[in-house]
Amino acid sequence: MKRESNDYVIRVLDSPDQVNAADWNELLGLQSEPTPFMRHEYLRALHGSGSATSVTGWTPRFITLQQDGVLVAACVLYLKTHSYGEYVFDHAWANAYAQHGLNYYPKALVAVPFTPVPGSRLLARSATDRQLLVKALLQWCDVEKLSSLHLLFCSVDDQKACEQAGLMLRHGVQFHWNNQAPMRAALPPDGAHFVLGRPGGETQRYGNFEDFLASLSQEKRKKIRQERRKVADAGVTFRSAVGAAITATDWEFFYRCYERTYLEHGNAPYLNQEFFRIMAGSMPENWLLFIARRQGQDIAASLIAIDASGTMPVAYGRYWGALERVDCLHFEACYYQPLQWCITQGYQRFEGGAQGEHKMARALLPIMTGSAHWLAHPEFAAAVERFLEREDQGIGRYLEDLGRRSPFRMSSE
Repeated sequence: MKRESNDYVIRVLDSPDQVNAADWNELLGLQSEPTPFMRHEYLRALHGSGSATSVTGWTPRFITLQQDGVLVAACVLYLKTHSYGEYVFDHAWANAYAQHGLNYYPKALVAVPFTPVPGSRLLARSATDRQLLVKALLQWCDVEKLSSLHLLFCSVDDQKACEQAGLMLRHGVQFHWNNQAPMRAALPPDGAHFVLGRPGGETQRYGNFEDFLASLSQEKRKKIRQERRKVADAGVTFRSAVGAAITATDWEFFYRCYERTYLEHGNAPYLNQEFFRIMAGSMPENWLLFIARRQGQDIAASLIAIDASGTMPVAYGRYWGALERVDCLHFEACYYQPLQWCITQGYQRFEGGAQGEHKMARALLPIMTGSAHWLAHPEFAAAVERFLEREDQGIGRYLEDLGRRSPFRMSSE
């Protein structure tokens, strides 16, 4: 599809192969909240591996806006036939549609499949270009007679553009760790993020893992030490590998663990082995692997995404699996080993993924995430808007409660 709007050319493409990779990645680099999960290589791997395709319920549409032959705005949109792999739950909305004899699916989704990482979704060179992109999305959904449009885990800039276009905002909570020693956590006026830092605005990176433990309350320090001791006493050791140092054998072992853990919970993994094979070749610099070993045998692995391209390097907790059960091994592989690595390597932030209030005990503090929603049916849109108002009040109270449960020590300790 090709359509001209003033001097803009709007295209709706069926595959990442139809979008110039260099142009897409250049545009991503201009955003306020870029992540490696929006790179052309990552999205291409999702489709090329068969992990996110029409067969699995993810039919891709790449929306691009060009001006004088230059890519000025773009996003990836999916026609979804279900609501799995999204981590922002709208099953109740779909059920309400079904109860009234209406079709909720297919719906339009702007998100990264299976990846609840906040970041820029609407890639644009300016606020005006971003607003035009949202307008193009709404027009396309209207022409296609889709029930709804949803943008998940989007940046603050994306949320502003969506709100200006009349979309409804929805908020959620995730837990992120910062490489600095806060004495308190407080909500800012807009409720967007917790403010981390010492009174007076001073911050200081941890020198080592013991410095990090020293910043916690006595109860939390004791619990973490006990958990780490259980793993060590079980005879488990760890090694890590980054980028090209992760061998083909390492990748294969990781996938065995990852797949086994999914299957033990009764589900096949969202991502197949071919996806990780492609990642090893196209984005090796964005992966950190921890492998646990006991009695001469590898028994578990955790895969962390990393991004050192910006001024504040970030690590993302992603995937894990185990072939043997060891008490507290999950905590060690997915939290303590990555946090220790982040401190050693000077990484500023570790994002722990979706949900998980238990992460506060490991000093991952709550932040508010945002999504935006449009429903074509006016009565359902009004009902959802009322629901979101009530939900937002509950989120606010929840964050206030969490803010009173800081894992960090008081100055008197």
